[in-house]
Amino acid sequence: MKDAKDVLRIVGMILLGVFVFVVAVPFVLTLVFNAVGITLGLIGFLIGLAVFLIKVAVVLAIGYLILVGIRALLR
Repeated sequence: MKDAKDVLRIVGMILLGVFVFVVAVPFVLTLVFNAVGITLGLIGFLIGLAVFLIKVAVVLAIGYLILVGIRALLR
């Protein structure tokens, strides 16, 4: 079970890194452009961020269900 916790911790860190990368890179790139680009980019960024967070939640939910299923089979 300790190995599973370690794996989950590593997966969590990787997901956090991907999240930071996905959030930071478009935000920094929009700051390079002019005010109109920033406004339109920010609106698109927020919509994209919302969609991304929904996708992450679905992936985490599926992963959790798989993990619980494996745990139930091992008992």
